Amino acid sequence: MFNDFKLNQGRPVYIQLKEYLKRMITNGHLLENQKLPSTRELSVSLAISRNTVLTAYADLEQEGLIYAVKGKGNFVKSVETSKTPSIEVNWQEKMSEQALLAENLDLMKHGVRRRNQMISFNSIAPDEKLFDVENFKRAFLNRMAIEGDIVLNYGYAKGYKPLIEYLLHYMEVKGVDIKEKDILITNGFTEGLDIILSSLNKKNGRIICENPTHHSALKLFRMHGYEIDGIDMEDDGLDISMLQSLLTKNKYDFAYLIPSYHNPTGIVTSSEKRKKMMELFSAYQVPIVEDGFNEELRYSGAHLAPLAAFAGSGNNVIYTSSFSKILFPGLRVGWVLADKDLIYYLESMKRARTIHTSTLDQAVLYQYLHDGYFEKYIKKARSVYKKKYELALTSSKRYIPMKRITGDGGLHLFIELDDKIDARELLNKCSQKGVVFSLGNDFYTDDNGKHTLRLGFSRLKEDEISSGIMRIGQTIKEHYGGER
Repeated sequence: MFNDFKLNQGRPVYIQLKEYLKRMITNGHLLENQKLPSTRELSVSLAISRNTVLTAYADLEQEGLIYAVKGKGNFVKSVETSKTPSIEVNWQEKMSEQALLAENLDLMKHGVRRRNQMISFNSIAPDEKLFDVENFKRAFLNRMAIEGDIVLNYGYAKGYKPLIEYLLHYMEVKGVDIKEKDILITNGFTEGLDIILSSLNKKNGRIICENPTHHSALKLFRMHGYEIDGIDMEDDGLDISMLQSLLTKNKYDFAYLIPSYHNPTGIVTSSEKRKKMMELFSAYQVPIVEDGFNEELRYSGAHLAPLAAFAGSGNNVIYTSSFSKILFPGLRVGWVLADKDLIYYLESMKRARTIHTSTLDQAVLYQYLHDGYFEKYIKKARSVYKKKYELALTSSKRYIPMKRITGDGGLHLFIELDDKIDARELLNKCSQKGVVFSLGNDFYTDDNGKHTLRLGFSRLKEDEISSGIMRIGQTIKEHYGGER
């Protein structure tokens, strides 16, 4: 009767046996008051130890699925297994407009599928081969030894206090005035932005941002019902005259900006433009949500302070960031730095949504940062990514006919092709040659990027970068003409 029982390696055998018998009972294959084989019989039949069977039976009895009769053996207890009449619900008809919009904007579902052996420039996630696993293990063991009983319990909505204090100091070193500021820990950048959008009063229903900009942010703005005005990007940041013109015409609830290693263009906004932007937004009383995307991945040039530092003692900048793109994305730890009064309300929104971010993740990340491992890791990461960046830049200029290429660092480059080239059509042709990239148009506020693409190179080997870019260039020349 039990000949379909099969063991899986690496999982305790008694648990596998218990779950197997439990499934047979709840599915009605073992009937009420039916006698089970003796522990000796079942151990011989399944070629497992008798103690394994004894433990499985004891657990089943504790769960109220079987009962023992002294001198007679073990029997199946009464278990309600009857099913109600089944119905078929059309869940698609029950989806909200927000759910349908989210599905429509889901690039993972609607993009070109990546096949094995395909060179993919889609990702800008860190290269897992660089992950500092050994020191992360040390940080984990150190923190568990110090307060394992605490970090495995519920935490606080605002976040793990040692990590908050570390990040406040971290931002102060960047030049930010942290007096009257506070931090909320979130499940990565995206949750932080979503909490901000859910908390702010949508008075005008309009926001202003760079064009193009981060697709995940655009998706959230649209799901929250905002109208979006985009400012064209010049080589040193957004177009200041266009910004001033829009600020005189419209009222905005806030601005969303990525001043460093902008996603998707890779442009770093100059210090002069940062100052002019801050002056304009202050004059028109527009708060700023600053995305501190990839600030640490600077390969050359001087450090540029975040907009939150330019704000001085003012409180009009909400700074959001995470270590996801440079450290360990799997931890999903981000933060929001803002005025204490704002964090007070964001904390309540966080508690209502997800209670708190994993305390264990926060604690181990804190220990890793505190022990100085991050500084060593980022030096190594910069060296590796700089080589990939320079190779991608050189290869793109060599092989791809283009109007413009941008990217001052970080993990990606942005390319504008001739206006007549449809990047989606090009992507389909390139995928047939085993290479894919991100469509630039997905990052635009106004559908004006149909001739653009983003090349993420972080997870690719050097030979894949040069080969993939060469294939893209060859495809352009074959189907659209053009020479480099």
